[in-house]
Amino acid sequence: MPPAIELSKLTKTYGARRGLTELTLEVQPGEVFGYLGPNGAGKSTTIRLLLNLIRPTSGSARVLGLDPAADTVDLHRRVGYLAGDFVVDGRQRAGECLSFLGNLRGGVPPARIVELADRLQLDLTARIRSLSKGNRQKVGLVQAFMHRPELLILDEPTSGLDPLAQQTFLDLVADARQDGRTVFMSSHVMSEVEAIADRVAIIRQGRLVALDTVADLRARSHLRVRITFAEPVRAAEFTGIPGVRDLVVRDSVLDCRIDGTPDALLKAAARHTVTGLHADTPDLEELFHGYYTGQPARREMADVA
Repeated sequence: MPPAIELSKLTKTYGARRGLTELTLEVQPGEVFGYLGPNGAGKSTTIRLLLNLIRPTSGSARVLGLDPAADTVDLHRRVGYLAGDFVVDGRQRAGECLSFLGNLRGGVPPARIVELADRLQLDLTARIRSLSKGNRQKVGLVQAFMHRPELLILDEPTSGLDPLAQQTFLDLVADARQDGRTVFMSSHVMSEVEAIADRVAIIRQGRLVALDTVADLRARSHLRVRITFAEPVRAAEFTGIPGVRDLVVRDSVLDCRIDGTPDALLKAAARHTVTGLHADTPDLEELFHGYYTGQPARREMADVA
């Protein structure tokens, strides 16, 4: 089975400005893939290229084994797409709009639309122009999911949603993955990507800067550690331990950063009586911040022992 998405040196320029530079990645069938970056990083450009809404300057893209430019109609039948600026006719009622969009796809059972609307607590009788931003976003989510597409491409899917609706969205994504469908989602909400994504890509100024599972990204990042001893210790005992840097010892308290495993540090610490051990593992938001600034975001220590 071919990758759900396969990009090779995909590049898009806008005059002198580069929107995307030689992006190469694969998304596997059944995978939930998080695509992260700030505004202007190239996320929406990537999505528009996948759907043949714009054409690449160079490089290639295959989506569900198809060429987006040559097989646009077939591809769009098999994809559920939510644009970051989802807009529909505000004069229609939500149910009428969704039925119309379903008919354009060859027909969607009304019960499927009602099921999704109920899960998202969307009033299908309300006119779209009367809906809040969050409820208009629910209309967008229903139209993306309602025909059970092989591939969901979602651009900032939870924009404007309240926490309950955000959780329902995550449940819908989990259901899609369980059915073997693929989800490609860009988002600014790091916690939701961390909660559901199998892998993440981080893009900066049109270039891919990281691609891995959240767990493996964490494993390659530093760990901040504080050890408290029963008696004062000497810094010289811990200087030169592999992976330990930024070492500071004040009487009976040791602070440092660790690249890689803390095993050697813990073995050295075990020669003394340890009264406290604190460490922080960076979450996805901290990792993301680090790739953009070069300075990992700091947070309070978490007690792990």
